[in-house]
Amino acid sequence: MPELPEVEFAVRRLRRFLTRARIARVVTHHPSQRRLLPARATRLLTGRDIAGVERRGKHQILRLDDGATVLVHFRMNGDWHFDRVTDDLPRHARVSFELASGRRVVLVDSRALCSVTYHACAAPPLLDLGPEPEDPTLTAVSLRGRFEKRRGPIKAVLLDQSVIAGVGNIYAAEACWLARISPRAAAATLSSARVARLLDGIRRALADGHVNAGRYHRGARALPFNVYDREGEPCPRCRAAVARIVQAGRSTYFCPRCQAR
Repeated sequence: MPELPEVEFAVRRLRRFLTRARIARVVTHHPSQRRLLPARATRLLTGRDIAGVERRGKHQILRLDDGATVLVHFRMNGDWHFDRVTDDLPRHARVSFELASGRRVVLVDSRALCSVTYHACAAPPLLDLGPEPEDPTLTAVSLRGRFEKRRGPIKAVLLDQSVIAGVGNIYAAEACWLARISPRAAAATLSSARVARLLDGIRRALADGHVNAGRYHRGARALPFNVYDREGEPCPRCRAAVARIVQAGRSTYFCPRCQAR
């Protein structure tokens, strides 16, 4: 479940591999990807040089030498695999970028939910994204303003990428725990002081994610999360049992004592 730290980790790897590389061929390996990236788009990509690789929220953006862009979203389970065009394709390959150098970048995804789309120079992708957590313009005051008309629970509101970009299910739960805020509290009711604590919690949770970003690729973290995926285990702060509820179809983990409503 890649979120901002994991996507940033992936972008840095991709940037080292692709920047200034020339695309020799793009191959789609799944019907869902052929719908998103049809043959006409793969033909337009052939022969293009990759000028740069960027990230916005949880989106990865490949900028081409002619001004066009390729937008990549891992969704729930995507990741990059790096090899050579002569190697066997990895399991769950969805889209392959074969380079003129003989190297290859493969988007793998066991659930086939990832997406790759082509956008011509005249029609760049429109991303309805809020500010990123480390954006200096994002303050407790401005964030509270984004919450003012949000009557839903704060945990669900944090998942809305138009409110704040890059925060997903894991780090939203961790941020609420760090801020001692119930995930069920209505976003619009949070005081200025609580929003300030929450913004600090978001930044601290994501900083921890950046340190442990390799967990998504290697399957382990140096330290466990505070509450995420720890139902029934003792809270690291007060030793009460971590609870789990379902919000908007997603699991939310929290401490019922530290994060009482």
